[in-house]
Amino acid sequence: MKLSRYICSSLLSCFFLASVCAEEDLTATNPALKQLVEGNKRYMEGKLLHPNRGFSRRFETLGRQKPFAIILGCADSRVSPEILFDQGIGDIFTVRVAGNVLGPLELDSIEFAALHFQSPILIVLGHENCGAVAAVVSGDTKDIESVAALIEPAVKKAEGLPGNTLRNAVKMNVESVVQQLKKSKVIAEAIAKDKILVVGGYYHLGDGRVEIINSKE
Repeated sequence: MKLSRYICSSLLSCFFLASVCAEEDLTATNPALKQLVEGNKRYMEGKLLHPNRGFSRRFETLGRQKPFAIILGCADSRVSPEILFDQGIGDIFTVRVAGNVLGPLELDSIEFAALHFQSPILIVLGHENCGAVAAVVSGDTKDIESVAALIEPAVKKAEGLPGNTLRNAVKMNVESVVQQLKKSKVIAEAIAKDKILVVGGYYHLGDGRVEIINSKE
């Protein structure tokens, strides 16, 4: 048991260290991620541009859409990707579900977007104080059993690790979903052809920052 916890702790430490330098490295090679990061910075600083939200954008996207990003996020009312990243109509293909979990319906939606829109960035967006993850941590999962079942493996990995259990569990859950997506045939082929980058994100409710998490696996 101690060895298992040590291994998990070491993996988590490497995972967090990778996230520190991920944003700078990845934005240099992925313009779509850079656009999101710059939008998030505007949001944090209160310098929003509110792009692509007027009549002309509505008219432009009337018959077609070409979102430059795909985001699998939590249904939490405080975590709207278009707001956090200061984007507008037609910019982000958003799939939202409690706990940003990945089931068959979410996967179908994401694969559809990857195939038809060729969006070059896919982010799994978790967030601070996620209620769904907190429910699993506390063992109070009544009424969200199906969602909880998908989160439980991540919570088990986070138990006993140093630091805040809920924060660790949220990040572990993000990482788990990222790895699940990378196993999708559609996503894996797109990654192999350098057509899409799949990363995680952790939204800090207080300062509004989206921390980019990049797995090396």
